[in-house]
Amino acid sequence: MALNYIWIAFFVIAFLIALVKLIFTGDTEVFKIIIDATFSSSKTAVMDISLPLVGVMTLWLGLMNIGEKAGAINFLSRIVGPFFNKLFPEIPKNHPVNGQIMMNFSANMLGLDNAATPLGLKAMDGMQELNPNKDTASNAQIMFLVLNTAGLTIIPVTILAQRAILGAVNPSDVFIPILITTYFATLTGLLTVAIWQKINLFNRIVMFWLLGISSFLIGVIFYFRTLPQEKIAVISQLSANIILFSIIITFILGGLRKKINVYDTFVDGAKSGFEIAIKVIPYLVAMLVGVAVFRASGAMGYLIDGISYIFNAMNLNTDFVGAMPTALMKPLSGSGAKAIMIESMQTYGPDSFVGRLSCVFQGSSDTTFYIIALYFGSVGIKKTRYAITAGLIADLASTIAAIFISYLFFH
Repeated sequence: MALNYIWIAFFVIAFLIALVKLIFTGDTEVFKIIIDATFSSSKTAVMDISLPLVGVMTLWLGLMNIGEKAGAINFLSRIVGPFFNKLFPEIPKNHPVNGQIMMNFSANMLGLDNAATPLGLKAMDGMQELNPNKDTASNAQIMFLVLNTAGLTIIPVTILAQRAILGAVNPSDVFIPILITTYFATLTGLLTVAIWQKINLFNRIVMFWLLGISSFLIGVIFYFRTLPQEKIAVISQLSANIILFSIIITFILGGLRKKINVYDTFVDGAKSGFEIAIKVIPYLVAMLVGVAVFRASGAMGYLIDGISYIFNAMNLNTDFVGAMPTALMKPLSGSGAKAIMIESMQTYGPDSFVGRLSCVFQGSSDTTFYIIALYFGSVGIKKTRYAITAGLIADLASTIAAIFISYLFFH
């Protein structure tokens, strides 16, 4: 229901702003710009997102099928089961979907977007099988989605690479601020959903895992701080790719050990890749067109101006405002936020406060509305309950944390 109102709001606000521009400023191009945006964004949803997703989905669903038959997913679910049983009490103990969720989170943390998406869709499909109300998001699906939108990433390789391309003196100087911010966003999302669902986070097992993950991330931070800056991106990319290929080899060898026909098993699992990728097209088109209309009308620009005015009126430092378009665009469009981040670095400089803060914004959370449209759309969820609210709370937390941490590191 919330998604319905938000989508309508995008169009209504865009129409009203365009009408005001036409009447009071004589802007005869505004409606053309909006209509052009609807066509270009719908093309992007199909040609640039959904169709390329077919190949990736086909590959990874085939590999996942091998992993399931080989017992790898069950093995992983037994390891993380005690922790996930507390966060996802609706999912039975040792259920394969626990392993699928863990693999998705692991891929996200390593920045392996191409692998994380099909793994996430597979996990969402597994949770949908356990969902008694097929058109309504279950508690487990909401927890999973919000943790995905928080976007915990250990290694923001693409951001570091883009900074290097644009000539940053120290491209990886945003690495630690991004890591701290994205962890804060993830923790906020987890706490928000846990409170909503009345999950006891003070359970000994939950505390053990949270402290363990926190310690691991702190260790990663200190390790990368000991490395020369030019080696960070190289080592992170190498480790991520080794881990990813190791998963593939492990699945295949596990299949051979179980004496299954690995090739046929791959093909059987891969067949559903095309079906899922095509199924999400209407949801992606709807959401991306709504976002594009909102942006093309100028609504985003007015929102930024309003934020700047409020902080100026309060006599507070407004150096961060120049980077806010990236933060505001990120929940709506990942590609849009990336474009704004690059534009900010080109305009202000990659080593400026605005340029660095834009990078921290980009890496601190994931694209909430895209993930909702993709994951819920893949299983036919129409009633999202409080998923959007919880996801946006995590986004807000990441934005606030990014500002404070960037002031601490860069101002």
